[in-house]
Amino acid sequence: MENSTGSSRKELIEELERLKQEHRDMDDVIARLQEHAPFDQLQLVRLKKKKLNLKDSMNRIESQLLPDIIA
Repeated sequence: MENSTGSSRKELIEELERLKQEHRDMDDVIARLQEHAPFDQLQLVRLKKKKLNLKDSMNRIESQLLPDIIA
């Protein structure tokens, strides 16, 4: 079964898992950066923004995987 973007459910699940792993990795990178003071605030902001973008992508895929309850 394909959704409106043409991706199969299996492809969406695989992409979601990849994004989740990247999101966890980003947590680790941010934590390591903050351990070593002083750290580059601009780099921290960029990493946090990328992490937020990953979360947004994960949410979009999750919404595609869930059937519309309100139709």
